[in-house]
Amino acid sequence: MEYVYVTLIAAAVWGAAAGVLVPRPVYRMSVEPGEAWRTACPAGHPITGPARGWLGPARCPRCVPPVPVRPAVVPAGAPGTGAREVPGARGGAAGSGVAAGRGGVNGPGGTEGPGGVAGSAVADGPGGAAGAPGLGAPGAGAPGAGPGGADGSEGADARGTAAYRCPLLVPAATALACAALAAAVGPRPELAVWLLLVPVAALLALVDRNVHRLPDQLTLPLAAAAAVLLGGAALLPGAGGSWTTALLGGPVLGAGYLVLFLVNPNGMGFGDVKLALPLGVALGWYGCEVLFLGAFAGFLLGAVYGLGLVVLRGARRDTAIPFGPFMVSGTLVGLLLGGLAAG
Repeated sequence: MEYVYVTLIAAAVWGAAAGVLVPRPVYRMSVEPGEAWRTACPAGHPITGPARGWLGPARCPRCVPPVPVRPAVVPAGAPGTGAREVPGARGGAAGSGVAAGRGGVNGPGGTEGPGGVAGSAVADGPGGAAGAPGLGAPGAGAPGAGPGGADGSEGADARGTAAYRCPLLVPAATALACAALAAAVGPRPELAVWLLLVPVAALLALVDRNVHRLPDQLTLPLAAAAAVLLGGAALLPGAGGSWTTALLGGPVLGAGYLVLFLVNPNGMGFGDVKLALPLGVALGWYGCEVLFLGAFAGFLLGAVYGLGLVVLRGARRDTAIPFGPFMVSGTLVGLLLGGLAAG
């Protein structure tokens, strides 16, 4: 029993650590077809690190906004401020510093002018008043506000396809997926294969969600890697699947998706056909029944999501949705069922 808990914890830690590294390649690969992979953060700083910048957390250290230092509030009329005291202003709100009448003082060292904020004697960021064109604090949303971008989020992409940051949801999802696989499969050799494939599958799902694209640089090598790794697992004692059915599962599922693509090219992308190859290899490991259940689960999840868009957001029936995330999710469901059945 203790060994089972150790396996679960180790799988969850692996999933979380791998999930932290996923958002960086997701950001770099979330580009339109024909465009080169991103080599710089949204602010233009080069992405560096191991493996030519592909490994590392999704956060540019040069884009971290400095902590703004809030200047001390100086009472109106204090010596050296350049502001004149207003009769009767001592009983007003603290820090208002606004003279009654025309041409009142707006803060330390100056009168209210264009872009200033009446009623505030404190600048709203380093060296700039709130509302002044191009002088907002980082992330304030004003033009030229700094690395935070126009929407106030650090590292936001101008096109909104992918932000150069690591949301906690990604490592949490990969950790949960790896722990679930460890619980279903147990200490069998194929568990190591599934744990290695989870981060790549998450990467493909996120890229497809961002730009409706499944890069060939990942899908085709993933099919070969899955076949080779499962071949090694089949040689070890205690394996719970068949390498022969795994090799057949890839072409079978790929052929099924190819038929759907030829029947309705607008409803199925050719990238989905290529992704079906590695997913079919993984599902075929546990037999034809699991292969069918995993494929069906993917279509079911996609149909539920599409119906939700139609009902809740008024989307049309022909609205394009990325199908890669549902293919990956359906495969995870199939592997969990297959692992439980083999146990």
